[in-house]
Amino acid sequence: MSLAIKHLYSLPEQYNYSQTRKMSIPNRKALISAFGDISKVSVVDSTIEAPAKNEVQLEVSYSGFSGTDINMRLGRYPLQKAAPLTPGYCCVGRVVANGPGSNEFEPGTAVAAVTIYDAEAERINVAEQYLIPLPADLDDDAGHQQVAALVMDWNTAYAMVHHVAEVTKGQRVFIHGLSGAVGHATMTLCLLQGAEVYGTASARNHEALQALGVKPFVYTDKEWMGAMVALGGAHAVFDPLGFESWDESYSILPPGCDRAGDQGVLVGFGGNKASLQGEADRSVWPQMAKLLAHNLKVWSRRRTHFYYITRDDKTFAPDLKTLMDLVQQGQIKVPIKGVWDLDTDSIRDAHASWGKTAGMGSLLVRVGKSERTR
Repeated sequence: MSLAIKHLYSLPEQYNYSQTRKMSIPNRKALISAFGDISKVSVVDSTIEAPAKNEVQLEVSYSGFSGTDINMRLGRYPLQKAAPLTPGYCCVGRVVANGPGSNEFEPGTAVAAVTIYDAEAERINVAEQYLIPLPADLDDDAGHQQVAALVMDWNTAYAMVHHVAEVTKGQRVFIHGLSGAVGHATMTLCLLQGAEVYGTASARNHEALQALGVKPFVYTDKEWMGAMVALGGAHAVFDPLGFESWDESYSILPPGCDRAGDQGVLVGFGGNKASLQGEADRSVWPQMAKLLAHNLKVWSRRRTHFYYITRDDKTFAPDLKTLMDLVQQGQIKVPIKGVWDLDTDSIRDAHASWGKTAGMGSLLVRVGKSERTR
């Protein structure tokens, strides 16, 4: 490491590995102290250790904010840690230190990562293998915001559209939550494929969606079900709600599927209905089993799939790089619906307003500076 870079990032003494690695440095972070309402979320002063073997320490600029944060606060996220915990499923930031065995990224390099926990913090240690570098064209504040949305929201959508449903030109596609982060990304990618897009969204966003060439419906009045059946059904349905909604979504797959006609696929993900509508805690596992049980109908050409993105997927990094290329080429624009700062009042507001924020697109937490120099 050059002395200039070391001075620029003011690396603390514990990064001299000839000295003790038990020292720690200050690290401000969000904390869910216990499962429950928004009063259980705060921003606290803490510390972080030096990166361990094969880890890299990042200075976070933006963290993604999504239904995962809400479900973790409520203790509903599948197989999650016990509280207290720091949320933050993904982030964009800069390398500030390499642990032993890590040498792929120089300090100052802008990278993105899925972290699952701990990204809503000024610093985070991440296994080097999960870091994906940003292109130079996206290494500014606007670019960091865009990539922070791509990491999970758009990468989830890309995998569902291209690898699971394999959407093609002329197909009818139905998407629940067109205004949301993953829903809006799924809509955009399906339109790029030349599909006819329908879906549900808040009435306040219908005009903007219609301008994009989409036919929106209100979810609650259920008119979308009859309308889609009258059209011959949807070849692909994307549903993040779960529970009864997956049954309803299955019903709008093309009826000809059971007569060796059109194929149809229902892609379930998320399972956010209970959290969105303030319902009592319900396990998503029975509904997931019911969703997948449809595949036991061997005579049917309808199929179901529950999608769960993981950073270990062999397609994860290539898909993210493809999405960054699409942004650079101007083929997609990534709308950011809201950005909250890393302080207690702002983070609590993010939790309180989730699902109620006007506009369309992704939600982010602004953690630190994204500029290369300071």
